[in-house]
Amino acid sequence: MARLPIDPTDPRSTLRAGLPDRYLTPEDLAALLTVPIETVYHWRKQRIGPPGFRVGRHVRYDPAAVRAWIDQQAARAAT
Repeated sequence: MARLPIDPTDPRSTLRAGLPDRYLTPEDLAALLTVPIETVYHWRKQRIGPPGFRVGRHVRYDPAAVRAWIDQQAARAAT
């Protein structure tokens, strides 16, 4: 089976290939989940989205925590 090339600027391909060497921005998360950026900020405000943390005035997301949150959402939807 041929493997697709990995585009380091695409957060979806980075997560598929393993943990990236950087934390995700809200924009990365929105692109990964194909939702509007406003949805990501709403999830953060309501504390219902993947856990994020602040670096100064910037919000970042650990890719491992995002993957765990996605797995949790998929498991919840399956039940």
